[in-house]
Amino acid sequence: MTADTVTTQYERSPGRQDLQPGQTTQIIIADVDAGTAELIFESDELFEAPNWSPDGTTLVLNSRGGLYLLNVNTCALTQLDLGGIEHVNNDHILSPDGAQIYFSAAGALYSVPIDGGEVQKISNDFPAQWQYHYWLHGVSADGRTLAYVSTQATADDWSNGRGLIRLATIPAAGGEDTYLTGDEIGVHYDGPEYSPDGEWIYYNSEEATGRSGEAQLFRMRPDGSDHEQLTFDDRVNWFPHIDPQNTRALYLSYASGTQTHPADVELSIRLLDLETRQTQEVITLFGGQGTLNVNSWAPDGVRFAYAAYPAPGYDGGIARWS
Repeated sequence: MTADTVTTQYERSPGRQDLQPGQTTQIIIADVDAGTAELIFESDELFEAPNWSPDGTTLVLNSRGGLYLLNVNTCALTQLDLGGIEHVNNDHILSPDGAQIYFSAAGALYSVPIDGGEVQKISNDFPAQWQYHYWLHGVSADGRTLAYVSTQATADDWSNGRGLIRLATIPAAGGEDTYLTGDEIGVHYDGPEYSPDGEWIYYNSEEATGRSGEAQLFRMRPDGSDHEQLTFDDRVNWFPHIDPQNTRALYLSYASGTQTHPADVELSIRLLDLETRQTQEVITLFGGQGTLNVNSWAPDGVRFAYAAYPAPGYDGGIARWS
């Protein structure tokens, strides 16, 4: 069976809750310099979006509506007690000191100590008819501010699932929401992530064309000014993740015309040199949603973790290094 055939059979929109028959989750650590990809954990359950702890020992994953810690040396898996909070999705990040995990669950934002403890709600409450959701992606280098995607229903444009989508920030300790983008209905923004030096927020958007299926990578200042487009190819590019040295961005690159960021397709993980703006394709895999939603660089800035979801008949193996 070819990759194209498998893609036709399996492609799914974001938001899936489980694997399809015969699929597995593979958590893989890639080394950019060595050109290697090592499988460290495999499961017949859906696990998503590995984050690497600052001390280099642990990956944070979500599965079954909860959060899990995977020891990268022993591969031991431990579930965090979230005090009854459910419906955790693949938007979770660690504080710069590694002490806290910030995460989205059922449209709200929370924090929990990585060593266990009381869960704190960060997000604000909105009228139910707004269907307001927080989708977390970034934390500032000083740990004080979180960057997220806000989605909100609108009376005239929610039937197609797009509604009002904005990039926003909120204090990590809780407080007022600040919106960085405007009120244009139908323009998709996603993946806001601070650069290590705090000078930029990187993100993906369709703002250059306003057309669905034409996402590219951008950056802007933390106050929402100075939007700058970074990629210009015919691919559909999502979720820029900046390395600790602030020199390159890791991101997902879908085939031309792909709508949103679906699961279960063949796609590539690419690198963008932030100085030269040259791109490099490093890995081709079967995955998408859940593969690289959040920053997964190791502290050394050379390795990164990702999730692949090979399907029966797909001949790509764990990954194909370009």
